[in-house]
Parts: sequence; C-alpha cells; structure tokens
Amino acid sequence: MLKKVAPYIGEYKKYTVWAAIMMSIGIVANVIPYFFLYQIISPLTEGEQLDLSYIMIRVAGVAVCEIIFSLSYVKGLEFSHISAYNTLKNLRVSLQGKLEKQSLGNIQNLGTGRIKKIFTDDIDQIELLLAHAIPEGIANIFIPVVIIIIMFIVNWKLGLLSLVPLIAGMFAMGMMMKSGFELMNAYYESAARMNNTIIEYVNGMEVVKVFNKDGDSYKKFGEVVRGYRDFTIAWYKVCWPWMAAYSSIIPCLALLMLPVGSYMVLSGSITLDRLILVLCMSFAVGPSFLKALGFAGKIPQLNYKIEELEKLMDHPPLKEGRSDFSGENNDVVFENVRFAYEDTEVLHGVNLQMKQGTTTALVGESGSGKSTLAKLLVHYYDLDGGVIRVGGQDITDMTLKALNERVAYVSQEQFLFNTSLYENILIGNPAATREQVMDAAHRAQCDEFLERLPQGIHTSAGDSGKQLSGGERQRISLARAILKDAPIIVLDEATAFMDPENEEKLNRAIDEIIKDKTVLVIAHRLSTVKNADMICVMKDGECIAADRHEKLLSECPEYKKFWDASVSASTLKIKEA
Repeated sequence: MLKKVAPYIGEYKKYTVWAAIMMSIGIVANVIPYFFLYQIISPLTEGEQLDLSYIMIRVAGVAVCEIIFSLSYVKGLEFSHISAYNTLKNLRVSLQGKLEKQSLGNIQNLGTGRIKKIFTDDIDQIELLLAHAIPEGIANIFIPVVIIIIMFIVNWKLGLLSLVPLIAGMFAMGMMMKSGFELMNAYYESAARMNNTIIEYVNGMEVVKVFNKDGDSYKKFGEVVRGYRDFTIAWYKVCWPWMAAYSSIIPCLALLMLPVGSYMVLSGSITLDRLILVLCMSFAVGPSFLKALGFAGKIPQLNYKIEELEKLMDHPPLKEGRSDFSGENNDVVFENVRFAYEDTEVLHGVNLQMKQGTTTALVGESGSGKSTLAKLLVHYYDLDGGVIRVGGQDITDMTLKALNERVAYVSQEQFLFNTSLYENILIGNPAATREQVMDAAHRAQCDEFLERLPQGIHTSAGDSGKQLSGGERQRISLARAILKDAPIIVLDEATAFMDPENEEKLNRAIDEIIKDKTVLVIAHRLSTVKNADMICVMKDGECIAADRHEKLLSECPEYKKFWDASVSASTLKIKEA
C-alpha cells in the first residue's frame, strides 16, 4: 500500500514520521493515567489509608498526561496533514500531467463524472490514509502491543486471556474485509455510473424539458440512483454483522480476565493488586486497538482508489516524438490511414493529399468518417494504421506542442473559459499584444456584439461561455484561431446550425482565417465548399472520390446525390396555410 503512495510523498515523508512519533507520545500519555488509577485502587484493596496529598499527586499526574496527550496529538495531526495535503497536491499534478498526454478520445470515454470523482472524491479520501491511517494507525497499534507484553510479564495467563477477544475481533474484521472486498468493484462501478448519469441529466435538462422527456430521463436517472442504493445496502448488509461483532468484542478484554482473574485471586495464584493492574491496562488496549483496526478496514477501499488512479494513468499516452517541426512545407498527406473505435474500424485505408495553401473539403453522410479524419490530423487519437505527414514529417515524430503550433482546430462546439472575452481570445497566442487581440476580434466579426456588452471585450464569458449566443461564442473562437495564425486550419462544421445572419458573419470571419493557409473543412452545406480546391467524398470510412466540384458533379454519383439534396434543401419553402 505504502509503495503506491510513497512516490508522491517526496520530501514530506519526514512529516509523516514525526506525526507518528508525536501521536505515539500522545497515546502513551493517555495510557499512563490507568497506572495512576491502579496506584490509587491497589492500596485500598489492602485496607491502607491514603492521605489527600497522595491522591492529589496522582490526579495532577492524570491532568498533566491529558495536557501532554492533547498537545502532542494535535501537533501530530498538524504534521500528518501537512504531509497529506502536499501529497494530494503532488498526486493531482501528476495525474493532470498524465491526462494531458492522453488522447482526447480516451478522456471522453472515461466520462466527466468519473474524472471529476477521481480528481476530487477519490483523491480526497486518500487523505484518510495519509493524515490518519498511517500515523494514528501506527501509534494506536504500537501502544496496545507494548501493554500486552507488560500484561504477560505481570501474569502470562491473564496475558493469554487478553488475546482471546483481540483474536476474535480480528477474525471478525478479516471476514468483514473479505466479504466487503468481493462487492467493492461492483459498488464503485455503480458509483461511477451514477456520477456520469447525474451530469448527463443536468447538462441535458434543456432538451428534456423542451421535448417533454422528463419521464424517460428521470427513469434512467432513477434506475442508476436505485442501483447505487442497492449496491450500497448489499455491501453494508454483508459488513454490518461482522462490524458489530468486532466493535463489541475488542473493547471487552476484561470479559474473560475478570471472572478467571477473580478465581485466580481466590485460589491464591495471583494477588488482587496484580489483577487490578492488568484490568486497568486492559481498558487502554481496547479503544486503541479498535481505532487501529478501524483504519485497517479502510485500507481495501483506499487500495482500490489508488489502483483506479493508476489504471487511469496506465492508458498509453499519445505517440509523441521529441522533435520540433522540420517539414519542408505545409502540405498534409494521409497515407493508408486506418482507425477503429474499440473493435469497430471506421476508417479503412484513407489516402488524401492536401497541397500547401489549398482548401480541401470533406463531404459525406453522417458517420462516414469525416470528423474522425479531421480529428486525426490534430492528433485527437493515435492511428491504428498508416501515417499522417505534415510537410513530409510524420506527426508522431514531432512533439504535441510543435504539432499544435502548426494546426488550428475550430469545431462546431467551442469551449469558452469563465473569464473575460479578451483572455479567451488571448489563449490563441498568449504573447500577443492588445492591438493584435483587438485586430483578431475585428477580423472575426466580433465588433457588433462587443460594442453592446457592458464592458466590451473585457466582459466575462460566463460559465462555459453562456453569456454569449452560439454564434457569438463561435466568433470568439474564430478570433482565437486568427490570433494563433497557424499555417494549417481544420474547420469541423464550424458554421453548422447557425442562422443565416450569423453564418454570413462567420463565413467572413473564416475567410480571414484561411487566407494563404492549408485548410481542411467539413461543411454541412455543400454550397459553402463548392469552390474548394479539392472535395473528398467520404463513404463508409473510405475516400471514394476526390476532385473539384464540377468534375465530381459529372463523374461521382454519390456526390451528385449530395449536391441535389443540398440544392433541394436550400430552395425548400414552407407552404402557406
């Protein structure tokens, strides 16, 4: 267990060691009062008279021990939490670094809910291991062991009797852990499903309400919540009896020692004061041992969480070279590109050449592989076969940073951060001047809506850009791409679902982006790409034809079918009632 955590503790390991030492001192101080109690009771059993000063000294000793316990235990907790939260910070930073190198496809497959749960809930629960289970567990198990050894020294028979409840309690604890661990995977998988479903339910609330799908949506929501409830109850039903057993047995070390010890006193094999000493010590063993076992019961859960984090990190990172861009130009070549989602191949040996400074359009039915091909150019996934070259250089030979500097990707949905519009545009080139940012906003046709915003370009975009309309968000994202000024542009249905006014503005903004660039564009309206230098017709994951509009219209039946459908849609009129 500690092997998995140790790499993230680093220099803060010494705080964990000091925490265990301070807590051990505190527990020792908390045990000593039982000996003071023995010193008061033992003379009374012999009929001795105790003066007030003798008793007050012991009472004062108890008070001093409690003060020492409080101060040392609090200091131990301070040390342990310094170590714990710095370790959690290191763990999150490491995980974030690993995620950055994953393909976006892998990240999406994990699901927002699961990633959020891992980054927050699961990592936070590791704090229990670091700040409590390790230092407190060590301290709480060390002291009972020492006391039991002393019991054996006082009387080995009573020492053996003290072990019976401990062994029985540990057996019950082991059975609980074994039974609970068998259900743990199903429990956590159910929790992950519930998290993802809740996020989907909240994000899709608008669609649910508009289309009166409350019943269907709530049914799915209710099913996963009930599933999580059922797994939780099933888990606890298995654990509860054993939990009750060890919680009841372990604190009762005197259960056997009192009757057997009393018999031994009466038979003369042990003195009464020795029995009292052992009984007093037994009161200190139970609570500490129970607390230590309580932490031990959390270990399987914590191990599971750490293993989940490691599984997340174990996904192979995107293939990335160490070289900067060294290509001869900005030509883009797809050579026998193959790609599969899990076990289903969606691209079957696609070959395509895009000359520098030209515009290439991808057209085809939904699911034909257009967006997948575009995403592969920006290294959204690793290929299953073939190669993509930029300027003659394999994109997997260069660093992701180098590739990202060559390619700008603009999709239908663009994310805006909850900061000013100025800062959202500046993401395209953090080193840009204010004049360059304002020029990019102007070229992206943002002036019209920036002028009516209360703080202009310094207005906050809101959560996920919700302060702006869809067309306005898209123009901010285009301004970001203009500012980036990458030589290769990928436009993945950037004007889809826009109203005519917004689309006209977006098209003017796009014209600013693609000047003298190598462009790969996917458009839902063929009329917007008919003047492209080359149009590639995609069908069932293959490029079945690639040429200019006029030639495709006469030689490619599939393209003519798309074109006729596009013309028909553009001339469609709603009949008057």
